[in-house]
Amino acid sequence: MASLLRSLKQRVPLYPASQAIIRNQRAFFTSGASVASTRQRRNLATAGAVAVAATTGALMYGLASKDKVYCDAVQDDKQRKSEGPITDSDPMRLRMEAFIKGLQTRIVEDIENLDGKQFTRTTWQRPEGGEGITCVLQDGNVFEKAGVGVSVVYGTLPKAAVEQMRHDRGKDISADGPVPFFAAGISLVMHPHNPNCPTVHLNYRYFEIENPDGTPKMWWFGGGSDLTPSYLFEDDCIHFHQVLKDGCDKTDKRYYSTFKQWCDKYFYNKHRAEARGIGGIFFDDLDDKPAEELFGFVREMGNRFSLSYLPIVKKRMNMKYTNEMKRWQQLRRGRYVEFNLVWDRGTKFGLQTPGARIEAILMSLPLTARWEYMNEPEVSSKEEDLVNVLKTPRDWIPLV
Repeated sequence: MASLLRSLKQRVPLYPASQAIIRNQRAFFTSGASVASTRQRRNLATAGAVAVAATTGALMYGLASKDKVYCDAVQDDKQRKSEGPITDSDPMRLRMEAFIKGLQTRIVEDIENLDGKQFTRTTWQRPEGGEGITCVLQDGNVFEKAGVGVSVVYGTLPKAAVEQMRHDRGKDISADGPVPFFAAGISLVMHPHNPNCPTVHLNYRYFEIENPDGTPKMWWFGGGSDLTPSYLFEDDCIHFHQVLKDGCDKTDKRYYSTFKQWCDKYFYNKHRAEARGIGGIFFDDLDDKPAEELFGFVREMGNRFSLSYLPIVKKRMNMKYTNEMKRWQQLRRGRYVEFNLVWDRGTKFGLQTPGARIEAILMSLPLTARWEYMNEPEVSSKEEDLVNVLKTPRDWIPLV
């Protein structure tokens, strides 16, 4: 455990991150060899980063520079997709794209079957390469608002972004920029009607910086999932964390503990001195194992969404609640909004990016929320029970 924590230091100011040095990985995804070398990473912030939370799609859309610098990957991948289904021998770009689109379809179907109402589906295309699919359900029978977005983007990092990645994140990028890149990710946020049902967030993504011939110069994965209840049910928290831990353990038994602590420190409203929710896992810049193994990890965790969340919703969605409980839920949603707009680096960067899709950036926000002046929960109430946990994050299962 200590060795992993040492290797996952100083990427983000708030929490430990993962470090890896992967050398001599030339053309890994196209020829069976590998291609990337990385230095120690710090500071997840700013232009080189793909979105770190629910704003992935919008951010990746906005990252593209208007500089006319492209690589062979755009046309090569377009041609390959026209030829038939993607297989395990294809580049990781295409495999990640196929996975997240399939995962989006499965999650949307699961939620529609539970809610009884259909998602509205919006698609977009980028002339430079890439596309997005945003599925949103509003005023459903179970969910007040639910969004599942997929984004696939080919673009270029401008010189300023390259410099920032080189100096702030230790990226060994030899070119001065612009530098071709590829990014793909899925993100979702779901806000149920019933205050007894928690909000959930999920995001998994993949990023490449390309060589001129379309092979990856360097790559990494990121993502995670976390739960934000309005009322605390300990068995729900244990179930959610256990499903995530079981998935992490299939790849590395140290992952859950490390990524759980990372999640607690990232999803934190510093101005309120409390966490956004009861946590889950969070990671970024992950390349500490071969890409094939980490892709398997990301697929495992993404495929665990319905198992981790839907049993909780089914258990709580028909519970009775009062107007006061609904009012408390709206106040907690206000705190959710505060984190996304004040602290989430992905949201802030997306809002500052010219040409970004604002609707996709703000997809994660609840349909309704509330702010009251000097609101404090009643002593020894269920509301105070939640706040106590948010102020002192708890280990819901043994961190071993």
